Amino acid sequence: MTSQPFRLPQGGLVDRSRLVTFRFDGREYTGHPGDTLASALIAGGTHMVARSFKYHRPRGILGAGVEDPAALVEIGSGIHRDPNVRVTEAEIHDGLEAHAQNVWPSLTFDVGEANDLLWRFFPAGFYYKTFMGGPRGWMTWEPFIRRAAGMGRAPDGPDPDPYEQTNRHCDVLVVGAGPAGLMAALSAARSGARVILAEETAALGGRLLSRDPAATHLDDRAAPEWIGAVAAELRSREDVTVLTRTSAFGYYGENFLGLWERVGDHLPRHERSPNLPRQRLWRVRAKQVVLATGAIERPLVFHENDRPGIMLASAAVTYVHRYGVLPGRNVLVFANNDSGWGAAFDLAESGASIAAIVDVRREIDGALLSRAAALGIAIHAGCGVVGTSGRFRVTGAKVQPVEGAGGVSDIACDLVAVAGGWTPNTALFAQSRGKLRWDDDLAAYRPGLSWQKEASAGASNGVFDLSGCLAAGAEAGARAADAAGFSAVPAPVPALRAEETLQRSIHFVAEVPSHRKPEDTRAWVDLQDDVTTKDLKLALQEGMQSIEHAKRYTTTGMGTDQGKVANLNAFRLVSDKLGRPMHEIGTTTSRQPWKPVTFGALAGQHVGHHFHPRRGTPMHDWHRRHSAVFEPVGDWLRPRAFLKAGESFEQAVQREARAAREGVAVLDATTLGKIDIQGKGAREFLNRVYTSAWTKLAPGRCRYGFMLGEDGMVLDDGVTSCIADDHFHMTTTTGGAARIYQWLEDYAQTEWPDLELYLTSVTEQWAVASLSGRDSRAVVEEICDDFDADPATFPFMSFRDTTIEGVPARIFRISFTGALSYEINVPASYGLWLWEKIFEAGARFGITPYGTETMHLLRAEKGFVIVGQDTDGTVTPHDLRMDWIVSDTKGDFIGKRSLSRSDTARADRKQLVGLLTEDPGLMLEEGAHVIATENEPAPPVPMLGHVTSSYLSPNIGRSIALALVAGGGDRMGDRLWVTRPGGAPIPVRVTETDFLKLKEEGHV
Repeated sequence: MTSQPFRLPQGGLVDRSRLVTFRFDGREYTGHPGDTLASALIAGGTHMVARSFKYHRPRGILGAGVEDPAALVEIGSGIHRDPNVRVTEAEIHDGLEAHAQNVWPSLTFDVGEANDLLWRFFPAGFYYKTFMGGPRGWMTWEPFIRRAAGMGRAPDGPDPDPYEQTNRHCDVLVVGAGPAGLMAALSAARSGARVILAEETAALGGRLLSRDPAATHLDDRAAPEWIGAVAAELRSREDVTVLTRTSAFGYYGENFLGLWERVGDHLPRHERSPNLPRQRLWRVRAKQVVLATGAIERPLVFHENDRPGIMLASAAVTYVHRYGVLPGRNVLVFANNDSGWGAAFDLAESGASIAAIVDVRREIDGALLSRAAALGIAIHAGCGVVGTSGRFRVTGAKVQPVEGAGGVSDIACDLVAVAGGWTPNTALFAQSRGKLRWDDDLAAYRPGLSWQKEASAGASNGVFDLSGCLAAGAEAGARAADAAGFSAVPAPVPALRAEETLQRSIHFVAEVPSHRKPEDTRAWVDLQDDVTTKDLKLALQEGMQSIEHAKRYTTTGMGTDQGKVANLNAFRLVSDKLGRPMHEIGTTTSRQPWKPVTFGALAGQHVGHHFHPRRGTPMHDWHRRHSAVFEPVGDWLRPRAFLKAGESFEQAVQREARAAREGVAVLDATTLGKIDIQGKGAREFLNRVYTSAWTKLAPGRCRYGFMLGEDGMVLDDGVTSCIADDHFHMTTTTGGAARIYQWLEDYAQTEWPDLELYLTSVTEQWAVASLSGRDSRAVVEEICDDFDADPATFPFMSFRDTTIEGVPARIFRISFTGALSYEINVPASYGLWLWEKIFEAGARFGITPYGTETMHLLRAEKGFVIVGQDTDGTVTPHDLRMDWIVSDTKGDFIGKRSLSRSDTARADRKQLVGLLTEDPGLMLEEGAHVIATENEPAPPVPMLGHVTSSYLSPNIGRSIALALVAGGGDRMGDRLWVTRPGGAPIPVRVTETDFLKLKEEGHV
């Protein structure tokens, strides 16, 4: 068991009364509740925890939170394995097992480090230049590159843990519970507003927890006591929700934010509540948002700046005061601003020996110099660190004057604490499409113009002093509550007694000169992706002058950390090399998520059968009782066929198909998509979304139509009926109902907002029974109240309203079978009642229920198409040889222009035709290729098309098929062949698609 040689005898916020045992990379360590994996490892003297992505160089702990770029490990194993977890965020618990990743065979001996020996041959753009061209091409090398790429490994099987998603509305959402966030939440909560406070870490307080409590008092209370009092007040309020371990990962339009809560990750698996999820995703819509996300300290870029043991100065102080861990005993502090000096004094007073303070500036504040002298700290002003030594942990640094001549000083140290200035954390602000502005005084970007109902407060807005953060947070919270409709005043700012050394007189250098040959310098900008200043310079040299292009060419900021500590240094280097100011260089795009979010949390409870719950019609239980074989169609379970005792599936389909033409059969058509369209613009809307004309469709009449995508390809079909001049009832395919509804709403709301139009999905409001066959009229007339179903007076493609024992019903004369048909629509709650009435009335006619397989067969006999089966997203109405459905006289409609493109107007495009096998009993295989030769040639085989539908028809008395064949309309009567696995091609004859008509005419 590893002891804790770097644990301070007192201090920190961990529970020293308990020991926690865990393992990292096969070794056993101890820590305390409240430790992160990083703080516990540092307490045990371990700094190296990972390897870098490209060169497999040793990587240590740079930060103390989400900003750390490279300290990534795997936690757990097998199906419980979580890859790419930051040791700075993972909380330890008994039995935790963590492993190094991206290494083989071990962390300390990794054969991948051979890449580092060949680093001169792997510059930025190496993969593009080497593998994208050449005689073998990318596809040859891609499998090997993909095998070598990546960091952690995905789990071995399905995720066994439960997850949850929840939706919330609030008046004020405060992101970040540092000093500014706490004051913002307090001000808003006291107004009576509904407040959600989300904090990324396990405890409220933010940067206050990284300060010496003895040196920071608020209202005469030590910082932890003041935080506890504020937290207690917030949690006592009914309208306030306080979330810890919760990251705001995405800021979307209209003040919609995604929050990711780790509910049980900090607990051993056996201690997690079975009633709680492992993680929870909060989808929050807020009237007002306060971003109090703080600031992130930047590292300094210098030669050999990537060794384990080189750490942000703020992180070193955090480990001391929050975790009671001294990250190094002999510390060299390297700074370009005053805040680094404050960290040096803090570390010195906590028991560390400060080997030196190295500052790139020549002019240093006198008070800082005096305090350093009093503590006996050596000072190297106007100097920089130009190299380091050590392998798995830094052992020394080389210091040299930044400008002019000067010798190199070798300074022994076991920690280099770097302070390169502070960057406001503007990620969420930028995600919301807020505009950033460059601030020369801060040497950083800060929030500028905001498009959302949002305010950035505290360090995230460039206010770095504690009193300023407290005041800014109180003001922002009160303004947010006031804007949300509450009478609010800022909470009183506590009286402050604190020692602070702020960022002042910053000298922002993109790269500390090392006075070495450029080709020998390796100054790291991105520690995860192994990007050096040399790589960025090469990108600029090769023409990548846009910061977005330079990012992609070098992969700067493209790792799991999204460049939190790397980006600004990269931007500054590009600015310096191009000779353009920072505000012209701009920034890369901030995208969601702010940090990696598990797929389980994004899926939530929608997994397994919960993810795609199967919907059933009101008649579903009746179908089950009558031996229905079901199939999923979209979200629905539909009967595919009804099997009688001793009957095969094929026999059932044949029986049902005969009944639907010779007697009467009924189909449950409830699942058809149904959309109610109302408004003055409804008719014009239909004109624009359908290919056919709708201007003259009279009330009481119906019309079949195609919808096309903007590419001119068939998207969906259905029948739409005119209820009144401003009221229509549209039907769509079962599987396309939700998609088409969303598509129509998109056009109605974004493309044609001038049309007065209201769309309502009524799919589940109507139950539908479709009767087919010569006796269907008699059944309809028997169950309806005083209804004449005579086809002579109730014409095809019309509808009538009626009643069935007083229940309102709407009957359509629509047929998808080609036989006499009636579709009866009743309110869904009467669906089963209607179904049973139909069977009661149809008993004397031997009424037969039929399923979707029979429906497909019946429509194929008539040559009707099924969108998605006889079409595949590359088929136009002309390809289906349905030119009549495209109006040449009306105005524009979606996809019209694309129908006239040279490619879609080609005469040799694949067209829908019928196929009859020379052997009537031989059925073609759906998807089989159609060829022009009797003997299948060696690959590649010239193919004319493929079979889309194939059936054995009892009503035609033989097999029938539909196919898409090149130039099919001009091939009537031609002899072609259809391939089959393991056999000779099958000879077929090309025919029209209406097989019933062909039979009547004696052509079958």
